[in-house]
Amino acid sequence: MPWFGMDIGGTLSKLVFFEPKDNVVENTEDEAQLLSNVTKYLTTYSAYGKSGHRDTHLQLDNVKVCDRIGTLHFIRFPTCEMSNFLELAKRKGMAASSSTVCATGGGAYKFEEHFKKVLNLKLCKCDELDSLIQGMLFTVASNNNECYFWSQCTEDEQCSTQKYTFPYKKYPFIVVNIGSGVSVLAVYGPNDFKRITGTSIGGGTFLGLCSLLTGCNTFDEAIDLAANGDNTKVDKLVRDIYGGSYSRFGLSGEVVASSFGHMNSKEKQAAVSREDLARATLVTITYNIASIARMCALNERIDRVCFVGNFLRVNPISMKLLSHAMDYWSNGSGKAIFLNHEGYFGAVGCLLSFVERYK
Repeated sequence: MPWFGMDIGGTLSKLVFFEPKDNVVENTEDEAQLLSNVTKYLTTYSAYGKSGHRDTHLQLDNVKVCDRIGTLHFIRFPTCEMSNFLELAKRKGMAASSSTVCATGGGAYKFEEHFKKVLNLKLCKCDELDSLIQGMLFTVASNNNECYFWSQCTEDEQCSTQKYTFPYKKYPFIVVNIGSGVSVLAVYGPNDFKRITGTSIGGGTFLGLCSLLTGCNTFDEAIDLAANGDNTKVDKLVRDIYGGSYSRFGLSGEVVASSFGHMNSKEKQAAVSREDLARATLVTITYNIASIARMCALNERIDRVCFVGNFLRVNPISMKLLSHAMDYWSNGSGKAIFLNHEGYFGAVGCLLSFVERYK
């Protein structure tokens, strides 16, 4: 103790902390006091410094990890703040009783020497996709309300989320992991999966383009802008080209025909707002991801597609767009499934690896 797992992404770092609740005494008095101090600090606050946050609404109680019963806490901070995180961890003694922590993501390599220098802590690097799948399967098994889907996602007043329960034969399914970039996996069993493809156009692209186009600084700010924008002032729709729908191929006049297609007009450029540009950027990237996901599902002959990753955090716009796209292109046979802990599965997988290796 303490037990941590980390996923150090290109944009966001995720930390999972297991707090035992079963009163099993396995530590010396000094170790017990240290664990108590770390636990008290991490669980008393929901914000750490200027940019660290504990997602209290995601906390999982009565979780069994390596025959211990306790609570899983989920913490995130921008990867660009890694130096501040390490200094904070040092001050609070988070690594004082540990010599190793399991981590995944590109940052596990990039910041390896920093952890060693500041915390005298070794990073045991775990495979990113193994950690993702194992963390996802563990969380779904530990939380009956983990999975959901969007119903009537094109109708604002009727749109709602509904619980999704995997059937007895839950395999196979597709996992689309949307972080800074995107990876698409086909999962055929607990230890049987493959990476089908990926794309560099992901959450990092959205934030980068929004920063250039609107001057925003954070992902949350970009999403807030997009929520108040109108992408049809930026994108060229089917109706803008055909004057209506393209009925022969079932294309509604409201379908985007050319992302940012209006922006070759100076007059149109002058009429758009920062919010419109943010919305169009979000729509462009989301539909591109949906298109790739649908083609992968067709190739693998799999109907269920699980979308995960921190791109979906505080982002119902993209979830609804993904749901609509999967339903539209599959004529209702495909389903977009979402998970509450969407961005933390890699960190959970690392926690499980740590416990398995060092128990």
